[in-house]
Amino acid sequence: MLDISLLGTSGMIPLHNRYLTAMLARYNGNLLLIDCGEGTQVTMRELGWGFVNLNVLLITHFHADHISGLPGLLLSLSNYGKKDTLYIVGPEGTGAVVNSLCVIAPKLMYPIDVIELENEAQSIEVGGWHISALPLRHTLPCFGYNIHIRRVGKFDVDFARERNIPVEYWSRLQNGEIVENFTPDMVLGEPRKGIKVSYITDSRPIDTIPSFIKDSDLFICEGMYGDDEMKEKADRFYHMIFSDAAKLAKAGDVKELWMTHYSQAFDDPEAYIDAIKPVFGNAKAGYDRMTKTITFVD
Repeated sequence: MLDISLLGTSGMIPLHNRYLTAMLARYNGNLLLIDCGEGTQVTMRELGWGFVNLNVLLITHFHADHISGLPGLLLSLSNYGKKDTLYIVGPEGTGAVVNSLCVIAPKLMYPIDVIELENEAQSIEVGGWHISALPLRHTLPCFGYNIHIRRVGKFDVDFARERNIPVEYWSRLQNGEIVENFTPDMVLGEPRKGIKVSYITDSRPIDTIPSFIKDSDLFICEGMYGDDEMKEKADRFYHMIFSDAAKLAKAGDVKELWMTHYSQAFDDPEAYIDAIKPVFGNAKAGYDRMTKTITFVD
């Protein structure tokens, strides 16, 4: 199962009840963070999932409300005793940005490995996570991300016996190892449905998003403005309104939509949710440390 938490839901400016936009995922004890705005480590501490198991950080883009919390978080990871590698993934230039921010966090007790993405749709495997990235349409290079939790097929005892595979190899093959001349596909059925979570923020709607988020168990999307009357402003600053997100969720046939990255100009995002439910019924207004556990479905 995969745990998801919205650490912060504010865009541009942190408020007393909203930290800046960030999302945390937990799977098999490992943590993955998307974005790291000011105050991220504070809301992480309030959530209580820990720090040292954070092994991947995905950066959408380099605006301050998405990365200004990075130096403090890096130092806290050292203080909590992190020793293994932290992988930081982001647009071209991520290495230079991280190095600049690390001027005030110079003595870390663990290595950092920076992975810069090409400006195209791509998939990578890093730190045990399966991730796909999509270029978005913002005022500077920006990526949306999918997190995929894959699930192998069921172990088939008959397969194993028919192929005279020694019993002592079964568990290793089931875990994906190649043992002697035996491979996992010799004992496993067809891959089963996994888990998919999509995260899109700081972009206008573009034609590539629906297929990118297709069949997601959870789609987290920015809604800088709730009212359709703000569409012209959203266009000008390359952001979305709530109805944009609802249309994308419907087109992508996702199971659930969470709104995030709200303008500081409105206090009650929940007040705008009912207006978009005729377009996409399972829409929710995200709030800080809103959490969901997504389980595998047979």
